[in-house]
Amino acid sequence: MNGVVAALEEMPPVTRFYTGACVLLTTAVHLEFVTPFHLYFNWELIVRKYQFWRLITSFCFFGSFGFSFLFNMIFTYRYCMMLEEGSFRGRRADFVYMFLFGGVLMILSGIFVQVLFLGQAFTIMLVYIWSRRNPNIQMNFFGVLTFTAPYLPWVLLLFSLLLGNNAVVDFMGIACGHIYFFLEDVFPFQEHGRRFLKTPQWLCYLFDERRPEPLAEDERPGGFEWGIEEAEPQNN
Repeated sequence: MNGVVAALEEMPPVTRFYTGACVLLTTAVHLEFVTPFHLYFNWELIVRKYQFWRLITSFCFFGSFGFSFLFNMIFTYRYCMMLEEGSFRGRRADFVYMFLFGGVLMILSGIFVQVLFLGQAFTIMLVYIWSRRNPNIQMNFFGVLTFTAPYLPWVLLLFSLLLGNNAVVDFMGIACGHIYFFLEDVFPFQEHGRRFLKTPQWLCYLFDERRPEPLAEDERPGGFEWGIEEAEPQNN
């Protein structure tokens, strides 16, 4: 038990919160405190019945405990953590903003596409962004395929097809990840480009660590300059 607590404490906070929410929600379903019918994405129920929790729970439920759940949680934990500790290190507010931006894109897509749960698409989005920011890393998929990181989302898409899953979910995650990557990592550096995804100040205030500003010389505490003397100019 101590090892589990230590592992949780070592996780970066956003990864710990999201993966913890996924495990807790799946446990609640397994114990029959709630049912998947209360969790899935349904725009009509959200708008007309004010069941706003579905905007969150549809991202946190990956199905009952089993191989599919374990597979998705491993990928979610791994690539969420690598993003938070990698390209988003020291920029927690930007990481949360990426979560919100990707979530809004998927909600808008889910209105027009028949998708009940958005968690798998969100995982693919995380994988896509990480893979595009680490293009030279060599990957090995179950010891069978060897390829560079940018091909990983497409390999997962093919794997979903082989398992008989709905490929629309994976493709939606790839599309949302590409939109974020293009707006954040490509378009701002092109000629006449600009950065559209500027993190709001209220997110920076909530999530970024605030460092104390250095005091001015006349505001520093203490009345003596211990061991510091100014040499007087000598008259020749």
